[in-house]
Amino acid sequence: MGMITVDEALASILAKIEPKGLEKVSITEALGRVLAEDITARRDNPPLDNSAMDGYAVIAADIQSASPDNPVKLELVGEVAAGSIGQVTLKNQQAIRIMTGAPIPPGADAVLMQEDTDKNGASILAKDKATVGENIRLAGEDVKTGDVVVPKGGVITPAHVGMMAVCGRSSVTVGQRPTVAILSTGDEIVDLDQAPEGSQIYNSNGYMLMAQVRSAGGMPRYMGIAKDDEQDLLEKFEWALESDIVISSGGVSVGDYDLVKASLKKMGNEMVFWKVAMKPGKPLAFGKIGSTPVFGLPGNPVSSFVSFEQFVRPSLKKMMGARDLSPQTVQATLTETIRKKTDRVHFMSAVVSWDSGDYTVTPAEQQGSGVLKSTVAANGLLVFPLEASELKQGERVTVQLLNT
Repeated sequence: MGMITVDEALASILAKIEPKGLEKVSITEALGRVLAEDITARRDNPPLDNSAMDGYAVIAADIQSASPDNPVKLELVGEVAAGSIGQVTLKNQQAIRIMTGAPIPPGADAVLMQEDTDKNGASILAKDKATVGENIRLAGEDVKTGDVVVPKGGVITPAHVGMMAVCGRSSVTVGQRPTVAILSTGDEIVDLDQAPEGSQIYNSNGYMLMAQVRSAGGMPRYMGIAKDDEQDLLEKFEWALESDIVISSGGVSVGDYDLVKASLKKMGNEMVFWKVAMKPGKPLAFGKIGSTPVFGLPGNPVSSFVSFEQFVRPSLKKMMGARDLSPQTVQATLTETIRKKTDRVHFMSAVVSWDSGDYTVTPAEQQGSGVLKSTVAANGLLVFPLEASELKQGERVTVQLLNT
């Protein structure tokens, strides 16, 4: 089988991913979850016209001639605090002391800042004029009854939580979080509490993938390391299938010890092994064993990292009911000329900066599939299109943002 494009692979994967169920959670636990219902305002906010600051409720026409050198004297006839409603109707040449958030008393049409007044016994001296509506927040200025204030399908942010509280919602419906089993394979890797010998290396992929799953909203389950032994592989895959999604890393490249492929095929005949036209991360396995989606990612750490971002993260988003499955991207100006062959799209670790009102992007110096340090400083993946062989300094390019 020849190579397929990233878009073709992703479309095939997403077609087999089903959303999980829904659950209600307190808004104190809702941050980072995918909202599964529209949040609608039950009442206007603010419910009444109110003051935007501490000062005095006045009739604007009374103080049109006011200035520091020619203040206007107004009779002080009351006070309104936030949370109370004034009982006095304001008349000409009168003022009412008012606090931020307090309802505007009847008759008043402006609020004069406290700094623009002097207290004078039972009166105030207004030292500045005001326009009608000045320093008044209108009822429903924030939201009106029936407004959809947070639409479903988005990831809940702190501002969303605040708006839910504005609407009096103590709990909301969200998509359930998928459990994700993570299995590393190969005799050459050891866990972090073991001492590597010879050419053995630590299991970086397992822990990196756990972090990526958690950052995507999933719940990782670390399954450890499966050795190049069919019995061990089959047992660990059986345990992993109790999760909603399974991710293995290693054992899917051409020339790899083929026990991983053989084990996956033995367990589920829906497994396919692709060569995806991308770098890093050409080898990719995907399919379903029973009803459980299974991803076989390449073993090189940068390949594993990039493959997760292109294929697994969108799948987790779909399982949680997210509206937008695409990565967040920006257009940035390339700081140096780069070249490649036209056989694959390259995802290049890069640093995106904001400079003089524009994004700029600089690729990492080393881009090897085993050079994980290139991703440590990176905050983006520069997308070098499949059909392009050169991107010139100063060109506008697409960058997928990381850690967002």
